[in-house]
Amino acid sequence: MSESQTRPPSRLLRNLNAKIASIPMILTAVVVFAGGTAWTVLYSFTNSKLLPRLNFVGLDQYTRLWAAPRWLVSIENLLIYGVLSLIFSLVVGFVLAALLDQKIRFENTFRTIFLYPFALSFIVTGLVWQWLLNPEHGIQSVVRGLGWTSFSFDPLYNSEIVIYGILIAALWQGTGLVMCLMLAGLRGIDEDIWKAARVDGIPMWRTYLFIVIPMMRPVFVTTLVIIASGIVKVYDLVVAQTSGGPGIASEVPAKYVYDYMFFAQNLGQGFAASTMMLLSVVIVIVPWAYLEFGRRRRA
Repeated sequence: MSESQTRPPSRLLRNLNAKIASIPMILTAVVVFAGGTAWTVLYSFTNSKLLPRLNFVGLDQYTRLWAAPRWLVSIENLLIYGVLSLIFSLVVGFVLAALLDQKIRFENTFRTIFLYPFALSFIVTGLVWQWLLNPEHGIQSVVRGLGWTSFSFDPLYNSEIVIYGILIAALWQGTGLVMCLMLAGLRGIDEDIWKAARVDGIPMWRTYLFIVIPMMRPVFVTTLVIIASGIVKVYDLVVAQTSGGPGIASEVPAKYVYDYMFFAQNLGQGFAASTMMLLSVVIVIVPWAYLEFGRRRRA
């Protein structure tokens, strides 16, 4: 047998069929995503109105953006919504997963019930909770009908707490997915760890806090990225529940971008706002990539 026949294929030719099959996906990612992103950032420095045009105005669009009260309100709402959504989604999702991990009866039924809201679209969820939080037909009306006539619960009609009404709907829909991710992580914990903890007399809460949760770091990191990406692009719930009202009290960045690009016909301002949203996504993705790939490479 000749030397050329025994020589292993070069690194470039390994898995050649898989590399050829991935070319369309790579081209799509480069042209559509990377190209579209670069195009958006480029035109955010122009004064494009109804149609894009290369008439550069420097940072004027960003100056106007951060001077606009509507944009500042949307950023404040996103921060409140984002922080509370991260905290409650992780806490409630983990607690539900820990309860289901106790091998309770009808586990499949409970798991289906908790996960079912995630199968609904955000528009449907928003409309459902718009009705539930309606003071004339929803929770407030039911409670008052039971005799508590002074009970008041109308967050969607109160500009001070409207963002919390949207948060309730988001938690109802998204917590089930977090629960499933956490449950999968808990089921991956070796049973011997639980046995050793019981033999050593370690309380269950300490086992979860100091042993189980650190072992589930990859699950928590992945869950954080999923939740954070949903927070940045929240739009459907706001439109379905309040349309940004009362006034501009429930505005969010995604709605600001949509309104300026398609209603106000101010593409430059919409591009600037979407670029800021892109920057927030980068802030989320870069630490995740560092945690996932940086440590793995050092290991």
